[in-house]
Amino acid sequence: MAKGDRDLEIHEEVKNLREELRAAKGRIGELEQRVEHLRVSRRVLMNLLEKVEREKVALIHKLEKENIRLQRDNTRFAKWIFSKNREIVQLQEKIEEYKEKA
Repeated sequence: MAKGDRDLEIHEEVKNLREELRAAKGRIGELEQRVEHLRVSRRVLMNLLEKVEREKVALIHKLEKENIRLQRDNTRFAKWIFSKNREIVQLQEKIEEYKEKA
């Protein structure tokens, strides 16, 4: 093989390697950009998850307080109904007493 042919072959190989290197660097840049986007997306998702968790805890706390209030109101109402029922029974007994006396 002549020296000129060999030099041309080496020149083509170097040219091909430079193109491959340029393409590889471009691909590396794309992948680095995707990794950065994934990091940002992960941060956003983690922030959303933390926000949802805080809202869930706040809602549970609010519902627990509401449940206690409703139980207290229910107990108060049951006592009031029982008291009114007792008054009705007493009034019915008085009516019966008046009927017997009359």
